[in-house]
Amino acid sequence: MSRNWIAVACAEHVRRGRAGGFMQVCHGKAAPLRRIRPGDRVAYYSPTETFRGRDRLQSFTAIGVVRAGEPYPFDMGGGFVPFRRDVGWVEGVETPIAPLLDRLEFSAGVRNWGAPFRFGLFAVSGHDAERIAEAMGVALPLPG
Repeated sequence: MSRNWIAVACAEHVRRGRAGGFMQVCHGKAAPLRRIRPGDRVAYYSPTETFRGRDRLQSFTAIGVVRAGEPYPFDMGGGFVPFRRDVGWVEGVETPIAPLLDRLEFSAGVRNWGAPFRFGLFAVSGHDAERIAEAMGVALPLPG
């Protein structure tokens, strides 16, 4: 059975992953990516536009389906070798989270709704995945 995930990264990094057909989480750690399985749906939340930026964005910036295969290392040069997973990204509209907060199960009625995002990757319900996809202008189920 497929699961649904929210991953966290700045929009600049998410767009790079979207263009390359991959995802990275938690500064390139492999362990979180091993929790994800092929066929799982993933939406990216971007708190900022740039890495360590103060330019608040607080939007969902990508949505897609994890492709077959395992996490793999990728040498980005300079000694940085993060782990990645391949994802089939779907064209969607980047959308702010604020209008969705009362409609998402993980955040409805929760004062500190941002707490789960600190983990960099967390599972959400099918209901939440549907609300996010709908807000991004994407129909579910997503093509694999």
